[in-house]
Amino acid sequence: MFSLDPSIFHPRRRIIVLQILFVFLFGFYSYKAFTIQILKSTEYQELAQNIIQRVSTISAQRGEIYDRSFTDVLAMSVDTYTITIIPADIPSSYQLDSLIEQVARIASVPPDHIRQKIDSAVQRYQPVEVVTNVPFSVIASLAERKNTLPGVSWITKPTRTYNNAESLVHVVGYIGEITSDELTAMYNSGYKRGDIIGKSGIEKQYDSMLRGTEGKETRTVDVRGRNISSSQITREPAVNGKNLVLTIDRNLQTLVEKALGPRIGAAVVLRPATGEILALVSYPWYDPNVFTNPLGSDYQTLVNDPNKPLINRTIQSSYPPASTFKIIMTTGILAEKAFPAEQTVFCPGVIRYGGRLWHCHLRTGHGIVNLRRAMAQSCDIYYWVVGRDRLRIENILNYATEYGYGSTTGIDLPNESAGFIPTPQWKERTFYERWQEGDTMNMAIGQGYTLVTPLQMANMTAMVVNDGVLYQPHLLKEIRNPVSGAVEQTIEPTVSRQSTIDKEIFEAVRRDMRSVITEGTAQFPLNIRSVEVAGKTGTGEVGLENRWHSWFTAFAPYQTDDPQERIVLSVIVEATNQWEWWATYSSAIILQGIFAHQSYEEAVRSLGFQYLIPTSERRD
Repeated sequence: MFSLDPSIFHPRRRIIVLQILFVFLFGFYSYKAFTIQILKSTEYQELAQNIIQRVSTISAQRGEIYDRSFTDVLAMSVDTYTITIIPADIPSSYQLDSLIEQVARIASVPPDHIRQKIDSAVQRYQPVEVVTNVPFSVIASLAERKNTLPGVSWITKPTRTYNNAESLVHVVGYIGEITSDELTAMYNSGYKRGDIIGKSGIEKQYDSMLRGTEGKETRTVDVRGRNISSSQITREPAVNGKNLVLTIDRNLQTLVEKALGPRIGAAVVLRPATGEILALVSYPWYDPNVFTNPLGSDYQTLVNDPNKPLINRTIQSSYPPASTFKIIMTTGILAEKAFPAEQTVFCPGVIRYGGRLWHCHLRTGHGIVNLRRAMAQSCDIYYWVVGRDRLRIENILNYATEYGYGSTTGIDLPNESAGFIPTPQWKERTFYERWQEGDTMNMAIGQGYTLVTPLQMANMTAMVVNDGVLYQPHLLKEIRNPVSGAVEQTIEPTVSRQSTIDKEIFEAVRRDMRSVITEGTAQFPLNIRSVEVAGKTGTGEVGLENRWHSWFTAFAPYQTDDPQERIVLSVIVEATNQWEWWATYSSAIILQGIFAHQSYEEAVRSLGFQYLIPTSERRD
């Protein structure tokens, strides 16, 4: 059997083993101490400093937004106070709930608002912004109680303010704190919790340009958070965001805003030669400054408003185009030679088809009409018959697509709607019904399932003006240096669509649009002296309650040698308003104001429209 030698347990041998072990351990720790204190002293000193270093963010100044003149500031940043709390600086003996309640009472916010901010904080040793945009009086109250509010401090931080935004809110947009969902999507782009980002409009579209780059300040502090030495403070300066100059003409925007008035609808004015948006109005609008409220309580009020003020109706709301669609029909009829332009159709005011009566908008009928007269008088029966029997649905769809309907325009604003162009295949998949010729008749006069945005309508008219060339509509004109104001980039016109239709066809369509003004449905309100106008009216039926959307799209001057002089206008007034046909009257005011260089009030007086304006809206 195996046995151990008893001699190895002799006391002397055990002492020797312990001595050797002691010498080894002493040598090992001596070596480690020498390495830490001598060889790597600088490295470990930096590590030690990092443990007591506090890093604070230096906010970048958000870039300013200007109108096209670069003199009118539409959005700017001003310094305001933000209350911060460092959770780790609150002593364990101090009741956190008590501190939160004191701060909440001073700042006039609910305690849960602050508690939620602290609970969601990732770093307990860094300041947590709990209340933003607070007045100096609140900061003064906090300063008086500084010794009883451990961990509570404040910083100055730029906050957005909008100057007389009104209808420009849908263009400029607003900002707000990044949400969890937004952070998930944007984390890899350098965004972090607590960042302020653009939520809509230009603020959102060009957020990366406007926000700049944050700086940081690093301080070495003692256990009480006090600076150890000013020499221990290092700063990386923030880089301010770029200044953006828009294509919007502030004076023209105001003119359009007043002409539309307090009527739910939208208006677009663009320059067809470049795609520049000169005015973009959607009503109702809202005050973007409400979002600087620390609680943001006004947001839910806007969301619940039945008139949906947060929606930009120029690009996000789609409507049946009504008789403005006859511009596309006329183009198709001429281009396809589907029906000779001088050949006539008799309009008795009503026809029977598919077991029911189809009434023209003029119940007494237009009599004998050719293509030009049908466009001028907006004769439904002409377009029903020619569209159904000659042009056919396939060609109607092709020309609607040619004009860009059913696709976004590519404007530099977020969440643009593509509208909708129905097809026989879509109807079969959606309703399990075949496309009928009655559907073609509906589409021929812009009713049925077809939907377009006011901007798509303006684009259609711009394509007619430009002989088939369409420039991408845009709002950004220039990018400027935030310090020197120097132009760093100018946005050049970009062709987004090039039609293969002959120029002679577009010239004929322009002539027919002019006849709408000289002898047609818009003869009274739009036959103004300051400029020759060409356009098309539209009255879109809504439901079965005798309610109509009022459309008007136009260009002016009708003839000019300077393409830069021409503008395109598109106006929609929704059926929810009491008046019909205000789109044409407001368009007359806008065009009179532009080409006669008049204000809204002067244009109204020049046109003799005072009697049309309710007393509550008069600005004389």
